[in-house]
Amino acid sequence: MRVEIWSDIACPWCYIGKARFASGLAAFAHRDDVEVVHRSFELDPNAPAAGDTPVLDMLARKYGVTREQAEAMEARVAGAAAEEGLDYRSDRIHGNTFDLHRLLHLGRAHGVQDALLDALYRANFAEARPLGDPAVLTAIAVGAGLPADEVARVLADPDAYADAVRADEREAAELGATGVPFFVIDRRYGISGGQPAEVFRQALERAHADGAGHHLPAGDAEVCADDGCAVPGT
Repeated sequence: MRVEIWSDIACPWCYIGKARFASGLAAFAHRDDVEVVHRSFELDPNAPAAGDTPVLDMLARKYGVTREQAEAMEARVAGAAAEEGLDYRSDRIHGNTFDLHRLLHLGRAHGVQDALLDALYRANFAEARPLGDPAVLTAIAVGAGLPADEVARVLADPDAYADAVRADEREAAELGATGVPFFVIDRRYGISGGQPAEVFRQALERAHADGAGHHLPAGDAEVCADDGCAVPGT
């Protein structure tokens, strides 16, 4: 069984949803038969690479609310993160995540994609580190198990894994995803948003009971929606 997860490091519900999915997977009897693949999705591809906009300012502008209302929105998300044992800071900087996604594809090639994604989430949401700084990003990637020379090569070459990121994003559109996190089980069941762990466990049980290997065409997955991050205008 394969579970593909479209997400963006800038999305707090992806951070929370990953933890909830992990809990649901841990409760699934056939968890050792599940392959998890993380796929790319940019919520704000036009954001500057070395962003300097505070997240609270970005949220206020994006949703047309006051800073106080943006703080209240963040407090709600922080509460949900705390329920999963996750640290959460709102003094983050909003920036472009394309290079992060390219490194995640490098991570998959080295078998450390999941560990790298955890490290990036932690650096962003728990530590508020500037992920647009190449030195910071390199240190995180190397700490997650990637060779320093390959990290340097990918960051120096804007075309490295760029096609892989774009392919993931095209595929998300074909599947009907307009926001993240978006979970697809064997291309048969789709779960949108940071659902409770029990929802993931039940979906895995259902997919297993129905039998693996029967794939539906793009766009035919069953989708349920909850908390998630959507691209502007959707």
